[in-house]
Amino acid sequence: MLKFGLLGEKLEHSESPKLHQQLMDEKSIDGTYELIEIPKDAFQDTFLSLKKSDYRGVNVTIPYKETVIPFLDEISPQAKYIGAVNTILFSNGKAKGFNTDYFGFRALFEQNDIKVKGLNAIVLGAGGVAKAVQKALCDMGVFDLTVVSRGKENFHNQYTVSYDFYKEKRPKTDILVNCTPVGMYPNINESPLSKTLINAKIAVDVIYNPEETLFLRYARELGIKTINGSLMLQEQAAKAQEIWNQETF
Repeated sequence: MLKFGLLGEKLEHSESPKLHQQLMDEKSIDGTYELIEIPKDAFQDTFLSLKKSDYRGVNVTIPYKETVIPFLDEISPQAKYIGAVNTILFSNGKAKGFNTDYFGFRALFEQNDIKVKGLNAIVLGAGGVAKAVQKALCDMGVFDLTVVSRGKENFHNQYTVSYDFYKEKRPKTDILVNCTPVGMYPNINESPLSKTLINAKIAVDVIYNPEETLFLRYARELGIKTINGSLMLQEQAAKAQEIWNQETF
């Protein structure tokens, strides 16, 4: 039996085991998918032990998508450019990193028939998933991209501003994407922005639990088209299974 799993700090909300089991069942793959919660101070030892275990591969989520990179033996060119890894293949005692969040995010727009080329976008957050989202938006032809961050992160010279600056300017944009964990279960009564600061044509939240975050509810009440992260989760998971099993899903 093949073994797969999800590495993260807090995983009680995750729907990944159910989703990956469905994908494996569809292809008659005999495998299991487990949640592997790791405290930050134990990440290195745990990951190095996984490399020597019988796991075929793992996904990586908050807060380890960037932390894991120094412990990899190989990294795909795309994941290296993005600077974040969410999928790892173990083979012959080595670990190779990939980023399937990129494909999952692109699917949100492709399957909703939304053309990004020439539009403006604002991304909230600068973590691992935000970096994949920024790369995807750029590759789809976004005209202008601004990142709103609590820190000073800068992704390949994209324009980065603070939340204080954002609140002061209250910018209008075509696409507004929440890539922070704010509003994720169980903290469902939180939003990265107040309702008065949401001014866009399309609002996207990469969070999938709850189905409608407070951020998306605010946007919907303002008459803005909303998209949640459910499809992104499904598509990135399918891509991960393709990497692990060398089979198209």
